[in-house]
Amino acid sequence: MKDVIPLTEGWTLRHGQDQLPAQVPGCVHTDLLAAGVIPDPFLELNETEVAWVGQRSWTYATDVSHDSRHERTDLVFEGLDTAARITFGGREVGATRNMHRIYRFDVTGLTGRLEVNFASAYAEAEAVRAVTGDRPNVYPEPFQYIRKMASSFGWDWGPTLVTAGIWRPVRLEQWSTARLASVRPLVTVDEATGSVEVGIQVERTAAGAGASLLVRATVAGETVETRFGGDEAVLRLTVDRPRLWWPRGYGDQPLYDLDVTLLDDDGELDTWHRRIGFRTVELDRSADAKGSGFTLVVNGERVFARGVNWIPDDVFPSRITPERYRTRLGQAADANVDLVRIWGGGIYEDEAFYDACDELGLMVWQDFLFACAAYPEEQPLRGEVEAEARDNVVRLMPHASLVLWNGNNENLWGFRDWDWEPGLAGDSWGEGYYLGLLPRLIAELDPTRHYAAGSPWSGSWDNHPNDPDHGTYHSWEVWNRQDYAEYRANVPRFVAEFGWQAPPAMATLRRALPGENLAPDSPGMLHHQKAEDGNGKLNRGIARHFAPPEGDFDRWHYLTQVVQARAVAAGIEHWRSHWPTCAGTVVWQLNDCWPVSSWAAVDGDGRLKPLHHELRRVYADRLLTLQPSDDGLVLAVVNQAATEWRTVVTLRRFEADGATVGHSRHEVTVAARSVARLPVLPELVQEELSAKEFLVADADGVRATYFPVPDKEFAYVRPAFGIEVEPVPGSGGMVDVVVNAHTLVRDLLLQPDRLSPHATADRGLTTLLPGEQVRIRVDGCGDVTVDDVRAALFCADTK
Repeated sequence: MKDVIPLTEGWTLRHGQDQLPAQVPGCVHTDLLAAGVIPDPFLELNETEVAWVGQRSWTYATDVSHDSRHERTDLVFEGLDTAARITFGGREVGATRNMHRIYRFDVTGLTGRLEVNFASAYAEAEAVRAVTGDRPNVYPEPFQYIRKMASSFGWDWGPTLVTAGIWRPVRLEQWSTARLASVRPLVTVDEATGSVEVGIQVERTAAGAGASLLVRATVAGETVETRFGGDEAVLRLTVDRPRLWWPRGYGDQPLYDLDVTLLDDDGELDTWHRRIGFRTVELDRSADAKGSGFTLVVNGERVFARGVNWIPDDVFPSRITPERYRTRLGQAADANVDLVRIWGGGIYEDEAFYDACDELGLMVWQDFLFACAAYPEEQPLRGEVEAEARDNVVRLMPHASLVLWNGNNENLWGFRDWDWEPGLAGDSWGEGYYLGLLPRLIAELDPTRHYAAGSPWSGSWDNHPNDPDHGTYHSWEVWNRQDYAEYRANVPRFVAEFGWQAPPAMATLRRALPGENLAPDSPGMLHHQKAEDGNGKLNRGIARHFAPPEGDFDRWHYLTQVVQARAVAAGIEHWRSHWPTCAGTVVWQLNDCWPVSSWAAVDGDGRLKPLHHELRRVYADRLLTLQPSDDGLVLAVVNQAATEWRTVVTLRRFEADGATVGHSRHEVTVAARSVARLPVLPELVQEELSAKEFLVADADGVRATYFPVPDKEFAYVRPAFGIEVEPVPGSGGMVDVVVNAHTLVRDLLLQPDRLSPHATADRGLTTLLPGEQVRIRVDGCGDVTVDDVRAALFCADTK
């Protein structure tokens, strides 16, 4: 059996004449930060003070002493960031230029000093650009010339912190005769039978060449084995009536241990273990009268995907632990999300990410790592792209949660719409990857899954790449230029990106900008706003609906949260009401990589914005929504549950002071996974609703409200409500904040972090009618008074 020796101890980082302690896995920035050489780049304006780090070369070193009883010793790096030369015992053993690959070097007989010398990523990128020629991109940074996390060069939500380091584990592997070089399980289900075709490749030592080997595979109590003399073998296992893996909300997520063992006549040589799930995934792109669709079909069940986009959870990804993945993905599941798209400017995530998705029932849409740029297809990049894709397809394909491979983010769209084509003058720009190399690799390595050439993409050049009637669609005109009501202007087949910004939680701002007199345009706030005209768009979003907050930062902060939540809800409610024409929404974005104003639902410190709570509402199985249409107001009753929804919907027309001026009652039956669209009765809308009126629909605890005019035009009665604070017996410090409404109270929000930086609340924005009560459970706030709570409560009115 092979021996594995982790190399995690004793590393140093050379900084001038100093040898600083280094953590492996880690990166230069985190080591310099731990040594007190640089300030925390997440705080204040410190990002600009540490820009020099990305411009320098760096050397990591440790002393390695080992003995071996084996024929071969390999030095294995799971991740090097990025352009590096490795010397061991005074001999150069290899060089790398790709952050996204696993590297293995034969170091048999070597011992002593191990050094990893990293070139500046800028220097490497410029050297490649000199070979390939210039290409356009959306940011003035050379990220498309180096196979590295693109967003480390900065994005419209991220800082420019260009990293270097040994960012994933490193080890010595000592082995004899042969080892398992790769294992590829192809999992299929045909009626009641599950099949696993296990393809293996082995690497042999010189002494092991031609030796007879035995490979054995076991799953669900079934075992097969075969003897072979070459470098490849295939084993086929069948499982009778396996339990199927389902996305969350559709069923359970049973996982089966798959074990592969390589043996010779003397015993075990190597083992491999993963958990797999049995399920089928289809992608229905069939054409119809409305265009061509993009619908995921899991185990024969058509799915409206309730998705979020995922970016790296830290600009220093070596800091992301399995526990942090579990927390963040748990937050996605708590918001009723069932699909996570891993965006193409980040990384192929750690195994712990996909393990958590397997267990939580979160479908994974995996981008290949190309984003918002024209990518050269010449060497040295082309070979790196192929090797990277092979590495990661084989590594990730065992995961049941992985349902789709996607070629790139916005590059096909960019070629057509962002003036790239004239300047390219026939030069390569990535099309050969997205429409040639990558689909061929998927067909070869992972034919059980579908591949999409890009997002957005209409399926072919016959249609515009971002045509809402075909394939996937990115909706950014609304955030950039329009009011969120314009989300209702079309019904795309699948909305793979859309979103609206808001700042992070107040406690996050206070930590990131200590001592700053916060204002929308204060220095730290502007520095932690990376979007083009981001604050202008935030302010215009507020101004369309509310009176200006006039220098009141607390109210500005609250109103940005309200508009973000309302905007995303407006899009999702509209598009869900048009299922099955629209088959999914993927909100930009779930998470942040540092404290910043952004589109995220969970901020850079892990705090939930009101948007997160709103996602939980609009992504719930059952949803009511009142939608204006060309034929008048429509009540959509959305039922994504597995069972029929038989209910009574009560519709009421109110005046601003809470008086009921109209009422109707409807018995409604909605089949499972279906939507019923009902015209609102004429007696409720026989004339236009005025600025003094609104509608409310209720059914089984689910509510929809409809206000016909912006808040600044609505005749609010000044909100009035009572507050009580009740300790929760036996809870260890939880309290219930009980609010009793005396008037209409719209978009009531308790911001728990204003009570304590560690506090959380179980509700976001809540609208109450006169006489209604809401109970908000708060954890981690300590002893608080009614006055404390009142200072943390906000609601919409004409102020």
